[in-house]
Amino acid sequence: MRLLLDLARGMLTRRLRQTLVSVTGIALGVAFFIATAAIMRGFQTYFVTQIIDVSPHITIKDETRRPAAQAAELAHPDGAVLVHGVKPRDRVRGIRNAGQKVAILEAMEGVAAAPVLQAQSLLRYGSRDVSAVLTGLEPERHRRVSNIEKDMIAGRLEDLRRSANGIILGEALAWRLGIGLGDTLSAVAPSGTVLSMKVVGLFRTGIQAVDQGHAFALLKVAQVLADRPNVVNQILVRLADVTQAEPLARQIESRFGDRTESWEEQSANILTVFVIQNAIMFSVTGAILLVAAFGIYNVISTVVIEKTRDIAILKSLGFTEGDIQLLFLVQGIVAGLMGAALGCVLGALMIEGLALVRFGVQTPSGQGQFLLDRDVRVYLLASLFALIAAALASVIPARRASRLDPVQVVRGAA
Repeated sequence: MRLLLDLARGMLTRRLRQTLVSVTGIALGVAFFIATAAIMRGFQTYFVTQIIDVSPHITIKDETRRPAAQAAELAHPDGAVLVHGVKPRDRVRGIRNAGQKVAILEAMEGVAAAPVLQAQSLLRYGSRDVSAVLTGLEPERHRRVSNIEKDMIAGRLEDLRRSANGIILGEALAWRLGIGLGDTLSAVAPSGTVLSMKVVGLFRTGIQAVDQGHAFALLKVAQVLADRPNVVNQILVRLADVTQAEPLARQIESRFGDRTESWEEQSANILTVFVIQNAIMFSVTGAILLVAAFGIYNVISTVVIEKTRDIAILKSLGFTEGDIQLLFLVQGIVAGLMGAALGCVLGALMIEGLALVRFGVQTPSGQGQFLLDRDVRVYLLASLFALIAAALASVIPARRASRLDPVQVVRGAA
């Protein structure tokens, strides 16, 4: 093996210019792969983190995923039965036995749960009316399932208990109303109930849909406003391990019967867009590496043509076809390793350069700059792609070299 490595090094250094061009092509492909992945993964990680921070990991709702089975379907489960035109039953909306279900969830390890009542309301300040979703909550429980308290720019969740009919507004919602901290507004429910409420806090999550259309109040106050005493229509669940949200949601739904959605299910459309973005990124950067691999193919093919007599001599000295094939594969892999190493260094420098870029507009980071992800796994993945591309580019010329007949080569030279 030592001899093969020495021979491979000698063949590559004799065509140093072409070898450097091929290595540079691989390095640039790896560097662009790393830089592009850093930008896209940084934004995706930030966005998912924001979703996880603002939204609960699991939401239990006061509805079922599918309508209840009808009598004809139950009587003939395996028959060709078609039921249509079934009118939904009139029933009081709300999660039944919500307290018992919350207690069951809180008994699970790494699980926190909080009941809430969400209802549409009309917030009125002076002559301005704005529709918003009012969420009734219990502060001591809600702070364990939501990070909304860390997004508050004025006041705290606990201030809801210190003021009669206190309300916390999103900052953008307060701007729309033209209201500030300490002012009093009127909340009007669809049933016609009106409550006078005092603004005790403001929050900013960075998600416009939340900041412009959501408000918080005590659970009891929201129940009075909605005229739904002792009723909750959602149970919010937060987990110590967010990756367990989907399987646990399915388990809860099968046990309780209420529709249960994980954060992955609620954000499925956004996550699908991320998958498409990653596919585009891998396609573009993979094409760059593929083009760079043709440089290695060109160099090794040229070496095979120029070293035909040397190959014949090696085979006459006892080198097998496998040895000759390995000799040229080693050359491609060495070039790929050099390109991958250089590309990782260039990629790291590109990321640090991008981190210095500033924009004239605000980005989600709030600092007008790229959101970058410095994950070592991206470096490993880019290097692996480079090695695979270099190895594949070496296969055809290596096979051609191993099949040379030394007798025919010597005769032709004579």
